[in-house]
Amino acid sequence: MSVTAFLTELRDRDIQVWAEGEHLRCTAPAGTLTPQLRDELQRRKSEILEFLRSAEALAQRPRAIVPLERRGTRTPVFAVAGHNGDVFCYRALAQHLGDDQPFFGLEPPGLDGGSEPLTRVEDLAAYFAEQVRAFQPSGPCIIAGFCAGGTVAFELGRQLLQGGASVPFVALFGSPDPTWYRLPSQLGWRLRQQMARVVGHVRAFWSLPSGELGGYIAERRRQRRERRDAAQAAALDPVRVRRAGVERATIAAIRRYRPAPFAGRLSLFLPSQRWLPSATPAWASLARCSDQYVGPPGCDNDTMLREPYAAQFAALFQRCYAAERDACAGPSPGPVVGPLLATSAIH
Repeated sequence: MSVTAFLTELRDRDIQVWAEGEHLRCTAPAGTLTPQLRDELQRRKSEILEFLRSAEALAQRPRAIVPLERRGTRTPVFAVAGHNGDVFCYRALAQHLGDDQPFFGLEPPGLDGGSEPLTRVEDLAAYFAEQVRAFQPSGPCIIAGFCAGGTVAFELGRQLLQGGASVPFVALFGSPDPTWYRLPSQLGWRLRQQMARVVGHVRAFWSLPSGELGGYIAERRRQRRERRDAAQAAALDPVRVRRAGVERATIAAIRRYRPAPFAGRLSLFLPSQRWLPSATPAWASLARCSDQYVGPPGCDNDTMLREPYAAQFAALFQRCYAAERDACAGPSPGPVVGPLLATSAIH
């Protein structure tokens, strides 16, 4: 009988057991602590003390697991938040998946005011892996990640598989590969964004009647003031300050991370066909097998897990879940043409 089962049996008999230094203490109603139970307690004293101390230490640690849906009989999902650690980015997706799909967010250290952000992807993954194992000691689990959290989810899936856990697949929602976060890629992306804004302003100036140009300029100034005021408010909000600290630490960790091959299945959920096509092959080349699920035109990272797109990505996730058993059995016949696309690849 395991320690957990033995202690559960004692609790069922109203026998309370606790650690006090190097001693094992207990209280029990008269007549319930039989000679057999006394002998068992004495024989397993060291084992029980070790278990109680580890349980106490775990209870004192920051908790990473945030339940978004506790109910359900399907394989539970443990989802790493994006760069700022906000697990509620998954709220709409979890709701659309229904009450038969257990769904838990994984919140990084640094948001509670009593811990510091972790600065290595491997350490973040190990932190989550320990808590997932404690929460789900047996049975399979699905790992997910959104945006920057996809890199952490990838490493978490690797560590769990290496530790003997069953991970049917790792789902990455709009997650660029780590090279996209490095400075050359970021500088190029920011330059393209700036050029797009400039081109948009030039087109507006050329297309608008002269009488409307003043209103256009006033609206741009108003939006700039709103962004400045929002930044100032964020600097005074302790919650936002902690989220900004987690964001900086996470992005820095991803830039240094060098992913190793992944022995499992990797499912990539892309906002649309035009989204970062260069990022997809990098992830797929690292996995034993991979598949892709593509959202509708016009969807992007900022909107894919929000309404109205959350329902569509929930449907894609359910399709991925249903294909779990035969996803790596052979190559797909090709993409399914329609508002939602799905493709698969075998490596």
